[in-house]
Amino acid sequence: MFAEEVIQFFRGLEYNGALPEGISIMNPFRDKSRIIPVISQFYHKFYNDYNTRYLILGINPGRFGAGVTGIPFTDSKRLSEKCGLSIPGVDTFETSSVYIYEMIDAFGGVEKFYNKFFISAVCPLGFTAISSKGKCVNYNYYDSKKLTAAVRDFIINSLTKQLEFGIERDSCFCLGTGKNFKFLVQLNNELKFFDKIVPLEHPRYIMQYKTSQRDIYIKKYFEEFNNI
Repeated sequence: MFAEEVIQFFRGLEYNGALPEGISIMNPFRDKSRIIPVISQFYHKFYNDYNTRYLILGINPGRFGAGVTGIPFTDSKRLSEKCGLSIPGVDTFETSSVYIYEMIDAFGGVEKFYNKFFISAVCPLGFTAISSKGKCVNYNYYDSKKLTAAVRDFIINSLTKQLEFGIERDSCFCLGTGKNFKFLVQLNNELKFFDKIVPLEHPRYIMQYKTSQRDIYIKKYFEEFNNI
């Protein structure tokens, strides 16, 4: 069953390799008493079947979305309001989550959307670093060549396992038209995971620079979805 495959994957998700100096791993699934029950409820609610789905890949979890809830592009507010689930004592807000759930609403709601798509990330665990101002900030897997090299095998292994859930292989949607797309295309050219990679603007970019035009980007998402 799709849900059980996903839950077992995240339960065992761990990065044990070395990281460049100053980079820390962000793994919400270590909190097994709080996060695992929530993701279990989420995937049993929306993925409790044997359907195949198309994969949508973000970059890596952020500090206020999947880095906390364990569910891609889902902060605690959207988890409660849109999915009917909650994590006691957790209150987070992520702008990317706002866009994703506006898109999901326009698609027809969570049940219809998650029946067709599975959202993950090229690197399913996130990273943080300390900025020049002393603040903890998100750090992407491609932000340094050393980090990309360090986690490359982990990324390949994680993607390979996720394809076993019941993922359609003719198309994969990549959130991020720049470095994330470039890396994924290079990886796919080598390993032939999918017939094609379809780039879509990343929700964070849309909400930061094109927020007044986000309906246009939602329409673009749908145009690409309808081409599969």
